[in-house]
Amino acid sequence: MTTIHNLGFPRIGAKRELKFALESYWKGEISRDALRALGAQLREKHWADQQGLDLLPVGDFAFYDQVLDMSFTLGNLPERVQDFHGDVLDNYFRVARGRSAQGAEHAQCCGGVAAGEMTKWFDTNYHYIVPEFTAATQFKLDASRLLEQLAEARAQGIRAKPVIVGPVTYLSIGKAKDESNKLDLLQRLLPVYAELLELLAAHGVEWVQIDEPILVTELDADWQHAFNAAYHHLKSARLKILLATYFGQLAENKYLAANLPVAGLHIDAINGHDDVQQLLGLLPAHKVLSLGVINGRNIWKTDLGAVLDWVEPLAERLGDRLWLAPSCSLLHVPVDLGSEQKLDAEFKSWLAFALQKLDELRVLGQALRSGRAAVGSELADNARALAARRASPRVHNPAVQAAVAQITAQLGRRHSGYAERAARQAAQLQLPAYPTTTIGSFPQTAEIRRARREFKAGWLDAEAYRLAMRAEIERSVREQEALDLDVLVHGEAERNDMVEYFGEQLDGYAFSQFGWVQSYGSRCVKPPILFGDISRQNNGTKAMTVEWITYAQSLTPKPMKGMLTGPVTMLNWSFVRDDQSRSASCRQLALAIREEVLDLERAGVRVIQIDEAALREGLPLRRSQWQGYLHWAVESFRIAANGVADETQIHTHMCYSEFNDIIASIADMDADVITIETSRSDMELLDAFDSFNYPNEIGPGVYDIHSPNIPTQEHIVQLMRKAAERIPAKRLWVNPDCGLKTRQWAEVIPALQNMVKAAKQLRELETA
Repeated sequence: MTTIHNLGFPRIGAKRELKFALESYWKGEISRDALRALGAQLREKHWADQQGLDLLPVGDFAFYDQVLDMSFTLGNLPERVQDFHGDVLDNYFRVARGRSAQGAEHAQCCGGVAAGEMTKWFDTNYHYIVPEFTAATQFKLDASRLLEQLAEARAQGIRAKPVIVGPVTYLSIGKAKDESNKLDLLQRLLPVYAELLELLAAHGVEWVQIDEPILVTELDADWQHAFNAAYHHLKSARLKILLATYFGQLAENKYLAANLPVAGLHIDAINGHDDVQQLLGLLPAHKVLSLGVINGRNIWKTDLGAVLDWVEPLAERLGDRLWLAPSCSLLHVPVDLGSEQKLDAEFKSWLAFALQKLDELRVLGQALRSGRAAVGSELADNARALAARRASPRVHNPAVQAAVAQITAQLGRRHSGYAERAARQAAQLQLPAYPTTTIGSFPQTAEIRRARREFKAGWLDAEAYRLAMRAEIERSVREQEALDLDVLVHGEAERNDMVEYFGEQLDGYAFSQFGWVQSYGSRCVKPPILFGDISRQNNGTKAMTVEWITYAQSLTPKPMKGMLTGPVTMLNWSFVRDDQSRSASCRQLALAIREEVLDLERAGVRVIQIDEAALREGLPLRRSQWQGYLHWAVESFRIAANGVADETQIHTHMCYSEFNDIIASIADMDADVITIETSRSDMELLDAFDSFNYPNEIGPGVYDIHSPNIPTQEHIVQLMRKAAERIPAKRLWVNPDCGLKTRQWAEVIPALQNMVKAAKQLRELETA
């Protein structure tokens, strides 16, 4: 009998219940007990939603981040919070976001500290809190969270499979805060893992899922040895270990993974399909092979017939040693397609969200156990939907395909080199040293959200909505003038999301109502669905941003940035069609964004920012595959950006990206100004410039907008002086590390006041 199981479930709730509860708690509007109760209710519902599977995950729920949960389970807290003696949940939020709840009851225990560094979870748009290590780091088990959730599951009659981050991956994704070697900590860490496994076994756990996704990356000999050392240390545990890998191929790590002393191995059979046949010959005869046959990263319906065609022979060969699951945790997809009303019936028939993916898994399990005839109607419906999608004229646009075929190298080149462009831009813009700007968005207030909601519901007509957005734009402009910022933005009041806003104005995109996915903490995104050939609407002629930007520019003599999302970020932050290459879709997006750039320039906009926040997260997990991706990603940005005159200044922005190892490709983008996140890493991301002479201008983010903490003028000056040790001061800009839409004006104004004061102090120091 084939076992069907799940690696993880979305934790935010179908209606984003966790998001709203977290934000209410942080504001002091609900109690800690109420937040914990909401978490328990969500876990109970999510386990009920997964009934019918043989093993359900426990421990995949987190109030902020599963990696941060593992840090607390291991007792690995940053030194700055170790003296905290209040509720563990508040200390947890201090590490996650710099502070916990507001209000008198929390004032003593929950003052602000530096938040933990945050970065992308492998090649996803999920962010985790980076574990911090030093040579003196010690570990101490706190299994209370896991045991509490295990007891809840047992009370619900669930056959539970606890889920934890594995020891080697945990060390790999963390950061040494001194000069120590992270691997030296393995011998201290393993006894704590062994203690945890023994404790779970004592509580009757049969299987535990240990996630080791770094097995799909290129490992040197030391990290390969770490895997052998770790799992030989843990092999005496009185339970069975399912070692879970995902997001890519095992490739040269197949022999290592197959021969670790564990009871089972899960592999991503979507991205690592080619590993399967070779693993059959490598895997010892007693081991379970779990295949991730349902795509946990995308929302397209699975071709169930095709899966059965290659899985049925494996079931015959492996018997009950074959397990089936999604490729990875379903954290990365929305919860339930059934609640969608905005999408038409035909389009919905092409899709599967988390609950529908589990239904697909159940159909596969039943077909393997009872034969295809037992699920004949489900398989027939599935085949019809896939055929309809393949043939749909909604998907294919010959004109777009022809335009992509005509792309030449010249399309991605500026007229002159950076030095000549910079001189012309300086003469036109007349900016001071250390020019100040922001990344684009200002707070999305309750008034903005209400106007957007009423407009979408038809309660507010188009003209009233336009006037409301103009009023918000004017407010943003006036606030920036009062702050004395140098290059202004219009604030993006009219934009719901930096990808969705543009996608709604492009043919080839579709949008859900409730397709929310967690990005970090309470931050959720609703990725657009890129399903067909892409172009601007009205046969490519409809401008998307010009009206709003030109209105904002009319309010001020200061330079106003046009704000666009770049093609690579549009791609990486969408659910992308799986019937053509990602590079082909990206080039289509590049041509559409290029037309918008040229329209802005024709309208008199002389500073245009094309955000590529997600450039790095699209990198393949294997370095040997990077160059192919970077070639078409950089080419796509250049196609979008480089049709303008030398006098037009092109900016781009990248957030939370460890880009030191791709700095040459970033330079090859040839943006006049790049703004990046550096504040949480204390400017460590600028280490790349010690050995690489970056040729253009750069704005290292000087304060962390993801924390409510207000940066001081002194701290900003200190960070910028660090930056000036690596980059000539004449090429430095001063800016936050990301957009400000998630903050409140009461936080934004004092933070930007300190930023502007810091820039003016830096100018004085330059001339002293």
